[in-house]
Amino acid sequence: MSISVIDAVGAAFGRTKRVLFQPFDIGKWFVLGFCAWLAFLGEGGISFNYGGGNFNTRRGGMPPEFQAALDWARDHLPLVIVLGVCVLLVAMVIGVVLTWLRSRGKFMFLDGVVRNRGAVVEPWRQFRVQGNSLFWFRIVLGVIGLTALALIAVLALGIAWVDIQAGEFGVAAVAGIVTGVLLFIPIVLVMVVIQLLLEDFVVPVMYLKGLRAWAAWGVFFREVVAGHFGAIILFYLLKIVLGLAAGLLTCLGCFMTCCLLGCLMALPYLGTVVLLPLFVFFRCYSLYFVQQCGPAWQVFRDEWPDGTPLPVPPPSA
Repeated sequence: MSISVIDAVGAAFGRTKRVLFQPFDIGKWFVLGFCAWLAFLGEGGISFNYGGGNFNTRRGGMPPEFQAALDWARDHLPLVIVLGVCVLLVAMVIGVVLTWLRSRGKFMFLDGVVRNRGAVVEPWRQFRVQGNSLFWFRIVLGVIGLTALALIAVLALGIAWVDIQAGEFGVAAVAGIVTGVLLFIPIVLVMVVIQLLLEDFVVPVMYLKGLRAWAAWGVFFREVVAGHFGAIILFYLLKIVLGLAAGLLTCLGCFMTCCLLGCLMALPYLGTVVLLPLFVFFRCYSLYFVQQCGPAWQVFRDEWPDGTPLPVPPPSA
């Protein structure tokens, strides 16, 4: 059965209008927005500010500020180790909690979009098994990914250790950097692809079939990827284009509202409510793509397979 990424876009657009605007219900927006906020909790980008430090090549190429910090760390090594371990443990606990909440929120938001409603308590309980399974899958995946990256870092440092001890940037340092980059890039690409497929397809399979994460991956490869690999590539290419268009529309909205929209977007939770149409649209896009795999993949029970709403029966007398 052929799959059209264009038809999925049109159906997703129509579904977004029906869920959020036909009729418009501000209470539903805030509840569904909370579910979306929970589903993407902690997934925002991280910016790194390096400041205005000036790295030069005097005295082995190491800046004085860095050398002073390194000397202090050597003189207080036990304290540095204790502080580092404490910070790492706190970060790990926060990351685990956010992953658990986010995993449960994925199904709450998905259920709200599919059933055209704003609900928190019922989907939180109903999809506890799937949410917890998704949580453990992500924990295992994260551990594997971090372990692989740590091994690459150790290998790169080992290669460059001669130059590090000498405080120079020589052949060993270059070899360490090149080795690290060549091994780092494919690992990161694999992790990104797994996360994308998990978000767009495996979570809907878990929701629709009532499966745990590992079983859902098997169904996804057997029934979705098989025969539709090219369509999945087109799906992500079009999703990139749609993401760029969404970014341009958001920037235009900020400009037309004199940055008021941007200020609201910067606020936790309220920013998700403001951008809820985008969250709903992109969630629907992958659902309508999967729905074209056959009658067994009918996600939206209140619509025909082409996205046309089913007629509403007249109220009984």
